[in-house]
Amino acid sequence: MKLKTHKALSKRLKVTKNGKMIKRYAGQDHFNSRDAGKISRKKRRDVSFSESYAVAVKQLLPNL
Repeated sequence: MKLKTHKALSKRLKVTKNGKMIKRYAGQDHFNSRDAGKISRKKRRDVSFSESYAVAVKQLLPNL
């Protein structure tokens, strides 16, 4: 059977040249004024997946 890419997941992450997976920090839509400054600064950056989670993600994205 043909392996298919999980499209919802593929739209939410980017694979770097070295093979690391990058995603946006969660919870950025609204209600950000109540967050502490530390959290607001953290949300400006992209986050990389942990190694154990990246293994699971690669099964959903066979062609990346």
